[in-house]
Amino acid sequence: MQYNEMNKEQLLQLKAELDERYKEAKAKGLNLNMSRGKPSATQLNVTMDMLDVINSSSDLKSEDGTDCRNYGVLDGIPEAKKLMADYDAVVLACGAANPRDINALGRDANGIHFAVDFLTATTKSLLDSDLTDGKYINAKDKNVIVIGGGDTGNDCVGTCIRHGCKSVTQLEMMPKAPDERAESNPWPQWPLVCKTDYGQEEAIAVFGHDPRIYTTTVKEFKKDKKGNLEKVVTVQLESRVDEKTGRRMMVPVEGTEKELPCELVLIAAGFLGTQKYLTDAFGVEVNERTNIKTDVDKFATNVAGVFAAGDCHTGQSLVVKAIRQGRDCAREVDKYLMGYTNL
Repeated sequence: MQYNEMNKEQLLQLKAELDERYKEAKAKGLNLNMSRGKPSATQLNVTMDMLDVINSSSDLKSEDGTDCRNYGVLDGIPEAKKLMADYDAVVLACGAANPRDINALGRDANGIHFAVDFLTATTKSLLDSDLTDGKYINAKDKNVIVIGGGDTGNDCVGTCIRHGCKSVTQLEMMPKAPDERAESNPWPQWPLVCKTDYGQEEAIAVFGHDPRIYTTTVKEFKKDKKGNLEKVVTVQLESRVDEKTGRRMMVPVEGTEKELPCELVLIAAGFLGTQKYLTDAFGVEVNERTNIKTDVDKFATNVAGVFAAGDCHTGQSLVVKAIRQGRDCAREVDKYLMGYTNL
């Protein structure tokens, strides 16, 4: 079934995946256009009258009496136990917001932030006050280093330029991808080629060069007497095979250290999976990537009546995959409750 074939009752019955995204955004102070990668109503072929139904109440009950409630941040284990006691089924669809840190010497320096915190604060301040309230991490007139590539790193580069940063450098652990397809990467495979996104394009336009430095990471953060970040020591990396595991790893190359002036570091090194307080509260098992563990292509956890879907189940991925997981999980929950499903 396509999204444009969904009727209002199905949106109520399945709790409308959009509602959870919108409520999370509202809690963070963001508006409903979901401006950082979240789906708009147009993208999902959802009509405005459907959105009226979704937004009419955060706690919905369908005509057959199915009670669906949307919970935000939990207070801890007692709240989780109460949910499991009060409801026949609980679905954990809480994302994978546990950021990967850079545990280098001097990590406690002032001026080091996770990328999502930086981007969220900027977006909230922009929507609330057009950045006049000052409630964001300002990159103006600062030398900025972004650790990590991907969409989040690119967003950091572009946002820092719009703040008016003095310079911006983006460190990527992996080697630069080829500019053209390799023979081992033919169509219709996804093209593994170097892409220059809007953030890098803006950096080239403003500073005259690509901000990315490949096969490089941070070895040390240096701070002044007040504890503020003032320099970063980088080191080049090379790929080597671990003799014990046989796996390839990126390891530092001695003698390649360099110092760069830096007053602001943004860590965009990916995510490690589900936040620990959540999995501890519900007692669910996690896999080696700290995502909530289930059987393959299933959504039931090791705790009876508790299911997981989306990024907390798969790890960080595309929003369309999370939406698909939400629908598939709803089908499994329906079968668990009813013994059969028509979804």
